[in-house]
Amino acid sequence: MKILSWNVNGIRAAYKKGILDFLKNEKPDILCVQEIKAKEDQLPKKLIAPQGYVTCWNPAEKKGYSGTAIFSRIKPTRVKTDFGEKSPLSQEGRVIEAEYDRFILFNVYFPNGKKDADRLTFKMDFYKAFLHYIDRLKKKGKKIIFCGDVNTAHTEKDIARPKENSKRSGFLPMERAWIDTVIKHGYVDTFRKYNTKPDQYSWWDLKTRARERNVGWRIDYFFVSKNCMPYVKDAFILKDVFGSDHAPVGVTLKGLNNF
Repeated sequence: MKILSWNVNGIRAAYKKGILDFLKNEKPDILCVQEIKAKEDQLPKKLIAPQGYVTCWNPAEKKGYSGTAIFSRIKPTRVKTDFGEKSPLSQEGRVIEAEYDRFILFNVYFPNGKKDADRLTFKMDFYKAFLHYIDRLKKKGKKIIFCGDVNTAHTEKDIARPKENSKRSGFLPMERAWIDTVIKHGYVDTFRKYNTKPDQYSWWDLKTRARERNVGWRIDYFFVSKNCMPYVKDAFILKDVFGSDHAPVGVTLKGLNNF
């Protein structure tokens, strides 16, 4: 089983740049996308229902902003996008919870805190609420996979210029500490289990053509609960796939093929 995650920076732009060809060529069992920036009625039918896939959509209310979607070869047994009126997880189309027979998958577009103090507060509240939510499921023995744009580089190995960005949201101590907490709570950063090398990034600034120089950040992740880790056989970044300021990231699993 192959699961991919990609912040497409606009699903309509991704459609024009060939995301359906990407699906056809990569053949993921599940593709999670973030920052779709569109609602279903704004999309072509070929994208809403690609051949061989069912889709789940969670657009933001605000036009041209945020939003998530899942393309899956097998229909999930349950899909959830509402986590309570007051929960930050219910806001801005940022979370899709898709339950399959043997695991629960979360596709998440975590907030960016760079704009101002209020957005940073929202980001940290979101982080806290999300970890609390998945911890409750894990305590019930559920196998948890969560992926998406976490909007934080974890260690100095995950960012090209750590000193220059040490006071910038996305590499602040409290943001990085949250990832430490995620790991302490029993979730595994799958990529780092298979690749410990530096200079492995998933996002590059478009304005400065940073991708050409590989001056990037690793902010896109696949985390799995420890009871799911025995099924993970590989984790990777598809750094040669273009069409967004992010590269797709993915995991290969074995033993969960019936979903």
